[in-house]
Amino acid sequence: MGKEIKKWTTLESRYLIQRPWLTARVDKVQLPDGRINPEHYVLEYPDWVNVTAITKDGQFVMIRQYRHAFDEVLIELCAGVSEAGEQPIDAAKRELLEETGYGGGKWELVMTIGQNPSICDNLTYCFLAQGVERLADQQLDASEDIEVVLMSEDEVRSMLERDEMKQALMAAPLWRYFCKKV
Repeated sequence: MGKEIKKWTTLESRYLIQRPWLTARVDKVQLPDGRINPEHYVLEYPDWVNVTAITKDGQFVMIRQYRHAFDEVLIELCAGVSEAGEQPIDAAKRELLEETGYGGGKWELVMTIGQNPSICDNLTYCFLAQGVERLADQQLDASEDIEVVLMSEDEVRSMLERDEMKQALMAAPLWRYFCKKV
């Protein structure tokens, strides 16, 4: 197949910051050919989940919220953190119910992806939930201000085609969904 690519060896590792939502370390690594990279930065995050949720009548359950780093209000999939010891499917069901009030339906893991394996160590588990229905009111975290938006399949696809889905970890499972429908 070609050149054999080998793992790096971590010679030293130290944390720069360890906070609940930001953990960063710097590793001193040795490449297979012996070269030393004294500063390779790694961001540590818990695993994440997101949900492409579709109601019994074919509406996509999306959320609209402000994203400070982009300084924009965006439409996204329901998503969140998988808590320590929590299975990704349980985290996804919990997040959907908390953020949107929707639940139930038939669930499947669509894909598992990483945001940037060069510097980030976590995975995002992407689920498809079909046949969901509204079960409860939203139960938002103190920092969340979320509007639930129901969109047709055509509206969601059009949003993707117009490059309006800025969150890559959400665009990927949506594109997968539409590719599988062809």
